[in-house]
Amino acid sequence: MGAYYDEIEIEDMSWDEVKGVYHYPCPCGDRFEISRKQLANYEDVAICPSCSLIIRVIYDPLDFEDEPSDDESQPEENEEDESESNSDDDHFQDALDQLTLHEESKPAMIAVSA
Repeated sequence: MGAYYDEIEIEDMSWDEVKGVYHYPCPCGDRFEISRKQLANYEDVAICPSCSLIIRVIYDPLDFEDEPSDDESQPEENEEDESESNSDDDHFQDALDQLTLHEESKPAMIAVSA
């Protein structure tokens, strides 16, 4: 990652309730933005959506440890997927229990004289 335009303390940023991000004015006229989830995931780079400038946000990660991270929100979906796959496994095992193999009769040996 390139050099930071500036290092800004989280206390100097404003919270935008509507967008759910902290923001700070950018020289281009737009705003640098960073979400609480990004901060909870130890991401400290706020980007400006209009230009290539970035800032480093100085903050205490412990202030955001109660924020659900992206990793914590996915297990609910994965649990459903696992339960579906477990039911598939159960169905597969049931099919194996019902499977019966029949022995094929072996062909008799035929003597050939030359």
